Amino acid sequence: MKNALPSDISQLLGGYSADRFLARYWHKRPLLVRRAIPGFRPLLTRAQLFALAGRDDVESRLVSRVRGRFRLEHGPFAARALRRGTAPPWTLLVQGVNLHHAGADALLQRFGFVPSARLDDLMISWATDGGGVGPHFDSYDVFLLQAHGRRRWRISTQRDRALVPGAPLRILRDFRPGEEWVLEPGDMLYLPPGCAHDGVALGECMTYSIGFRAPSAQELTRGYLEHLADHLQRPGMYADPDLRATRAPARVPERYVERAMRLIGTLRPTRESVAAFLGAYLSEPKASVFFDPPAAPLARARFARAAAARGVRLDPRTRMLHRGRALYVNGDTFADAASPALTALADARRLAPGPLPAGRDLDLLYAWYTHGWLHPGASP
Repeated sequence: MKNALPSDISQLLGGYSADRFLARYWHKRPLLVRRAIPGFRPLLTRAQLFALAGRDDVESRLVSRVRGRFRLEHGPFAARALRRGTAPPWTLLVQGVNLHHAGADALLQRFGFVPSARLDDLMISWATDGGGVGPHFDSYDVFLLQAHGRRRWRISTQRDRALVPGAPLRILRDFRPGEEWVLEPGDMLYLPPGCAHDGVALGECMTYSIGFRAPSAQELTRGYLEHLADHLQRPGMYADPDLRATRAPARVPERYVERAMRLIGTLRPTRESVAAFLGAYLSEPKASVFFDPPAAPLARARFARAAAARGVRLDPRTRMLHRGRALYVNGDTFADAASPALTALADARRLAPGPLPAGRDLDLLYAWYTHGWLHPGASP
């Protein structure tokens, strides 16, 4: 039986429309959805998932618990490292599966009712009986979709966030669960940020985590300042025509501090500068992402014919956003380029077969094709 991805978003969200779900639950309270995707089966086999964990361009972790203590290892993992039986319980976590598997990418896009700027990735966890990563809380929203086997989830609204000292994971020291459910394939649990939770495998199981980006204030501020350093051009220069002789030449003059404050203090973020930064920042792929340009790229005219006949699709690794007249693709900014066709490509991540736009639109599509950012063909 093939996976039945719901055409009606209300089934995925337990009978709620996207607007109703966002207003009632998003960032506010948990939601358990039984049969969110009826008949759902894993998109990858265990062997395929383990093979991904062996690649150096895929982020993976292995969590085990020995005599009550958690142990964390980072991939890539050789095949023999994952042949360890079932005791002690262990869990393999593979991030960004959507970047490497078309079906996982299609599943992730089912959550496109949330802006792409917030959508992060699809992580798959495979666990032996009793496996888990311990009670913890996340700083971001997450949907936990059961794909294979069963997992018991316990959640808590506790405010005590004290962690086990010295643990390699952020394990809550005193977890006090308030609700508990067992999820079976196709069931899904939504958790808002800060909701303490603990998932334990009941037999071998596989869980898909659809996570969302939530940069910290520190990350955004640092990124914005780096953006300004690269793009800002400030007029003026320090000057001190009233300079006086000093007997302490190594001392930083107070007048220097005051005048520097006047020069720097006029810097104020504007809505447009922050928006330009966010477009580039949020479309920047992760450091582990690399693109594969076509080995034998089509000539521009042949690409245009192929794209018109078969459509165009973004590579799963491509992040493409738009705002006003600007496009942001994989960290690059294309000013005044947001035509209706390219905006539609950003939203749908594909263009259906048909006549392609000419001029600059085609130039950009062809350039992105040669970078490996998109491909002819509406489906992989």
